[in-house]
Amino acid sequence: MIRFASGEVGIDHLRLLCFFTIHTTKKMQDRVVIVTGASSGIGRATALLFAKNGAKVVAVGRNEKELLGLGKEAGKDAVIKPHLADVMELSQLDRIVTETIDAYKQIDVLVNSAGIIKNGNIENTTLDDWDKMMHINVRSVFLLIQKCVPYLAETRGNVVNVSSVTGTRAFPNVLAYCVSKAAVDQLTRCTALELAAQRIRVNAVNPGVVVTNLHRRGGMADDAYETFLENAKNTHPIGRPGNPEEVAELIHYLASDKASWITGVTYAIDGGRAQTCAR
Repeated sequence: MIRFASGEVGIDHLRLLCFFTIHTTKKMQDRVVIVTGASSGIGRATALLFAKNGAKVVAVGRNEKELLGLGKEAGKDAVIKPHLADVMELSQLDRIVTETIDAYKQIDVLVNSAGIIKNGNIENTTLDDWDKMMHINVRSVFLLIQKCVPYLAETRGNVVNVSSVTGTRAFPNVLAYCVSKAAVDQLTRCTALELAAQRIRVNAVNPGVVVTNLHRRGGMADDAYETFLENAKNTHPIGRPGNPEEVAELIHYLASDKASWITGVTYAIDGGRAQTCAR
C-alpha cells in the first residue's frame, strides 16, 4: 500500500492508472493531425498542443522560419512535420494531403486554422480583398475537407474549423471577413450532417478577440492594435481578450474521443462577446 496526500492507493489501483495512462498516450501517438495556419497564432498553439500530447502533426504555413521553430519548441519527443504551403494554391492543397499520406499513411484530424482579415465595408471593400478572404477563409477549408474525406472515413476522424464570433454576429467595417466566417459556420454544419454516416465529425470554434498577429497582418497599425486590445476589456464581458492557447485547448478537446458525440457544433470561445449587443 502506498500513501498519498489524498489517501492510500493500492498496487492494483496503481497498475490500472499506469495502464490507462499508457493506453491514452498510445492512442494519441497513433494519430496524424494536419493543422493549417500553423506559422502563428491559434494554428501555431494548436500544432504545439497536439504534438506535445503525442500526435504526429503536419504543420502547414507560409513562414518557413516559424514552422521550423515549432519542433524545437514542442520538445525532443514531439513529431512535427513542417509543410510550407499557400492554401490559395490548388496544387499545394493537393500536396498537403498526398505528402501526409506518403509520410504517415493516414489522416485522423484536420484543423483548418489558416485565415486573413481586411477592413472594408459594402462601399469600399475591393474585389481583390473579397476574393482573397473567400479563397483563404472558405475555399481552402472546403477543398481540404473534400480531399481528406476518404482518409478521415478510414480512421473515423474529424475536422475542426477555426471560425470567429464574426460568423454569428455582424460587426462594422469587416464585411468580407464576417461573410467568410458565416460561410465557414454553415459549411461546418452541412458537412457534419453529410459525413455523419461515415462517422466523420465536423465542428468549429468561434473565438472573440485573441492576441495574435491576425489584425496587424491585415493592415492594422501597432498603436491602433494596442487600442483595439485595450478596448477588448470592455467589449468582452470576461474583461480581457483571449490567448491562442485557450482556443487550442478547445480545438484539442473537440478533436479528441472525449467529444465523440459532438458534431455540427459552432462553439463560442469569446469571453462572452457574442452575448453582447450595441447600446
